Amino acid sequence: MERFSGLVLRHRLLVTLMWLALTCAGALAATQVTDRLKEDFAPPGSAARDANEAIARQYGTGGAHTPLVPVVTLPAGQTADSPAAKAALGEAFGTAGRKLDARVVSYASTGDGRFVSPGGRTTFGLVFPHNEAAADGAADEGPDLSEPLRQALLSALPSGATVHVTGIDGLAEGAGGEGPSVLVETLVGGVGALVVLAFVFGSFLAVVPLAIAVVSILTSFLVVYGITGVTDVNFMVQFVVALIGLGVAVDYSLLLVTRWREERARGHRGEEAVRRAMATAGHAVLFSAVAVAIGLTAMLVVPVGFLRSVALGGMIIPMVSALATLTLLPVVLATVGPFLDRPRLRKETGPSRAWTAWTRLVVRFRWVAVLVSTAMLACLAYAALGLNLGEAHSGAMAKSGPAYEGLAALQRGEVPSGVLTPVDVLVPPGTDPAGVAADLRSLPGVHAVAAPDGDAWRKGGSALVTVLPADEGGTGAGKDTVKAVRAAVPPGVQVGGGTAADLDFTDKVYGTFPLMLALIGLLTFVLLARAFRSLLLPLKAVLLNLLSLAAVLGATVLVWQHGHGSEQLWGISATGSIAVFVPAMVFAFLYGLSMDYEVFILARMREEYDRTGSTEAAVVEGIGRTGRLVTSAALILFLAFASLAAAPIIEVKIFATGLGLGILLDATVVRALLVPAMVALLGRWNWWLPAWAAALLRVPPSPDGRDRAGLAEAGDLVPHALSDRSPG
Repeated sequence: MERFSGLVLRHRLLVTLMWLALTCAGALAATQVTDRLKEDFAPPGSAARDANEAIARQYGTGGAHTPLVPVVTLPAGQTADSPAAKAALGEAFGTAGRKLDARVVSYASTGDGRFVSPGGRTTFGLVFPHNEAAADGAADEGPDLSEPLRQALLSALPSGATVHVTGIDGLAEGAGGEGPSVLVETLVGGVGALVVLAFVFGSFLAVVPLAIAVVSILTSFLVVYGITGVTDVNFMVQFVVALIGLGVAVDYSLLLVTRWREERARGHRGEEAVRRAMATAGHAVLFSAVAVAIGLTAMLVVPVGFLRSVALGGMIIPMVSALATLTLLPVVLATVGPFLDRPRLRKETGPSRAWTAWTRLVVRFRWVAVLVSTAMLACLAYAALGLNLGEAHSGAMAKSGPAYEGLAALQRGEVPSGVLTPVDVLVPPGTDPAGVAADLRSLPGVHAVAAPDGDAWRKGGSALVTVLPADEGGTGAGKDTVKAVRAAVPPGVQVGGGTAADLDFTDKVYGTFPLMLALIGLLTFVLLARAFRSLLLPLKAVLLNLLSLAAVLGATVLVWQHGHGSEQLWGISATGSIAVFVPAMVFAFLYGLSMDYEVFILARMREEYDRTGSTEAAVVEGIGRTGRLVTSAALILFLAFASLAAAPIIEVKIFATGLGLGILLDATVVRALLVPAMVALLGRWNWWLPAWAAALLRVPPSPDGRDRAGLAEAGDLVPHALSDRSPG
């Protein structure tokens, strides 16, 4: 790293011009990349995806695209089964179908009383507008036709009738609101980061990490733009690059700038201070970036296209951020760094007195700290056992607006909300759709089945049958209904819909989860074993990461699935479920991001142990030097995720909440309490690296602390007499 920094500083003009060119090109790419991103979440090769694509291709509606659900309330004294009202309903839904070029099913077209409320005055229908984008295989939902549908129905209904139009998409949009753009969210996170950095540095150096973040984010967008020309990239990548990029790039810069100030405080000036900072902090940045990338590499083994594309985007940003930190930042520090380090309102360059005092307290009561922090994490992890994967319940969505009023009208009519998540069944030529429909009507959990004879429901010999479940697809009962439908249909009949796609997603992603855990655990262990020259430290890091991530999932379940916080923070009641992609993405991102702090802290502890030979001194000095750094970095990341939580999509809010909770939990309970307590508890065993392992890892063996003067292991796990015989 020292030789590398020398090379960078000798070619400072070339390095600066290169990053300037990449940043300008990235700014242009960032304005155009959004149009090249995709919205497809379904796993390839799944039965539901094949069914949904076939339905969209042949019918241009349905499948993964949920319908509009108009709810008609007739005037007092009229019921849906009276001849005049039934005729008016038939005319109204027929007019709506013609005007919107839609596939329509209602009581008037089926005569099925389950499309009518028990009182007879409320009835509903399903309207699937034709969507050219869907027919071409795109995920675009098309324009909102709720109001045109309402007007078309009212034009043919008797005076005094009311019409409300609802649907899952409308309810979801009403729940999230408009929300800020990615640019606004990034700016909000950037302002928060600037405030934190100004407090940390007390000088104009606060703008330097933000400048590195801007360069890293825009360059990453340039790389993503190039990837979109080769393969499909999911739209979630733009959030990942912008907001995680902001946090990671600032973290890396913060670490290197802090170490550079320490070196200057020791009397080193000019390039020498930069080289010395790079020789220590530079290694930590590099290992941290690789650790983050490893966490995201796990998603590459998952056979789901959108997760793979997000993984690629997530791997790009830490690597680009590390490259900018290790090349552009040294040039900035060597040239204008001393000038920017003014007015030096905060002159503290040694260990933080507050963090040093806190760490001494933790080391003194190490057993208590380990037990308390582990119990906290275990309790939260236990809540994760109740995780239910699926779409959010309609009751957790919009609380006002037309879609909400339609849902309320549906509920007043005692119609089950499961009709909002119908299941489309594609019947191939040669199979009787009426027979299929009759078999499905008898299944438990099925509210109604529609198999109309119109041209909109019959194409090329195939037919569509729509199953209306009593329970929504995101609930356990709703998923059981879809499983029963799949089991009941004859061979060759395809079952589509969002719930079926979620079931396939769960099988594809979480069926390979053990492989993913094993892969990232092994890769991380090897990487950290080389970085810390220890076998116990990396094992502890992997196990603690898994425990803290399970706790994060449990906290997300409590906040969103059970509603202990979502109502107060966002006005969204308990969702009843968590979107199927959220746990996998939260796990992959947090596993890597939390390794940032693990590397920052343990690298400094390793350095202090090599200098003093005392584990206790290494813990106190390591946390004293990195505590404020880790806390500030975590706060910056938290602010970035908090701004992401303002996105209008509920699933993105849940994803951002999981990341934000994970960062706070990791920086407080894990890194500030559990890690120092465990390292102090294990004493010299932390640094155990037998000769065979050192040779295998191609690193020098750990120094034996017993040969050092002043070695003090007074708080080791074992008594002094036994400790002296422990591996060094």
